[in-house]
Amino acid sequence: MTRARTPAVAGWFTDAPGGFRLLGTRCSACSAVFFPPEGAFCRNPDCAGGGELLEVPLSGRGRVWSYTDGRYRPPAPYVSDPSVPWEPYTLVAVELAAEAMVVLGQAAPGVGVADLAVGMEVELVPGVLHEDADTTWTTWHWRPVTS
Repeated sequence: MTRARTPAVAGWFTDAPGGFRLLGTRCSACSAVFFPPEGAFCRNPDCAGGGELLEVPLSGRGRVWSYTDGRYRPPAPYVSDPSVPWEPYTLVAVELAAEAMVVLGQAAPGVGVADLAVGMEVELVPGVLHEDADTTWTTWHWRPVTS
C-alpha cells in the first residue's frame, strides 16, 4: 500500500514546479518577509502601511548561522516510539540573506554537528518527519552544499 504524503504543517512549504521551497509572506507596504507565513497582519513594528501580505517562496540556499544536536526525546506532540532507542538529531539555524532572516530546521539524515560549520552553505531538501500505516508526514531539512 502506498502512503499518502502529507505536509506536517500545511502551507509552510511546497514541492510545486520550481522545486522544493519554504513559503513565507511579504508585506507589500514595507517589503518585510516572514516565516512561518503570516495571514493576518504585518509583523514589522516599523510598518505603517499595513500592506497586503503576499505568499513568496523563500531562498533554497543559505548559510549556517548556528547549529546544535538534540540528545533528548522531546515530549508530545513529537511522535516517537518509546520502545526504540533514542537517536540524536541535528538542528540548523540557516540565514537566508535575500530575506534577511534565520530559519530553523533539522539537518538531513546522516548530517551531524561534526559535518557543519558556521558560515557553511546549505540547501533546502524535502524530508520526512514521521510515517505511520497510512501517511508519510513531510517536512524540510538542510544539507551541506557539495558542489
